[in-house]
Amino acid sequence: MANILKGKVVADSIKENIKENVLKLKAEGISPTLGILRVGKNPDDIAYERSILKNCENVGINGVVYEVKEDITTEELVNKLNILNNDANIHGILIFRPLPKHIDEKLISNTINPLKDVDCMNPLNLEKIFEGNTDGFAPCTPKAAMKILEYYDIPLEGANAVVVNRSMVVGKPLSMMLLSKNATVTICHSRTKNLSKLTNEADIVVTALGRAKFFDEEYFNENSTVIDVGISLDEQGKICGDVNTEIVSNIAKNVTPVPGGVGSVTTSILLSHVIVAINNLK
Repeated sequence: MANILKGKVVADSIKENIKENVLKLKAEGISPTLGILRVGKNPDDIAYERSILKNCENVGINGVVYEVKEDITTEELVNKLNILNNDANIHGILIFRPLPKHIDEKLISNTINPLKDVDCMNPLNLEKIFEGNTDGFAPCTPKAAMKILEYYDIPLEGANAVVVNRSMVVGKPLSMMLLSKNATVTICHSRTKNLSKLTNEADIVVTALGRAKFFDEEYFNENSTVIDVGISLDEQGKICGDVNTEIVSNIAKNVTPVPGGVGSVTTSILLSHVIVAINNLK
């Protein structure tokens, strides 16, 4: 049976570190604050917002929500964002994505203050990752995957890693992070030929395909470490990942569960970035 790499213990260790830093900052007269800019009333955004606010409260960070109407223009949203950019009491800014189709998301990404950009939206922060600088802001999901690998002492030096995702949100930045740890990385996607052969020969496989329980035993071997980033609903309407964990846990060496794996670490990473932002702004 595989070792189940649970995210909660990883998240808890990150939160403890945040709490220590928050206490130090408050002793300096700084009250760490995250500004959440939400466009409209998307139920998924609101659910995520609640989770973030709850976690903010748990670690001593102020979470402030700025809701704007869904029909806001790009110009109006830029103006609102610049108010947060210039507010010295707001240390980190989070904007829920995707934005409504009429909004110029590229312009918004370029407008957010890169020093407050806790979700790595600004291209300047993404660029740093591709230059090998992973100390600052990075997209929270790939950074969460890396934190799990680090926490459970999964060897990365010289490891063969396959990342099944090519997006700028997960696959590409995660590949850069793995390369920075001297892993050998292959980026795959839904149209990759002989995908099962590539993943079966890898030491580490990160899946972010968005297909419920797509990966079964043929994709892995007895030494595989499987990091499941996918989130879908199965036939019973229950949350599941890309990996058929019930089957794969009988084959692989290590597997992250869904729910309870990478996703549970992501919010902690986001909040740790508020501390990074404060240090940036000092």
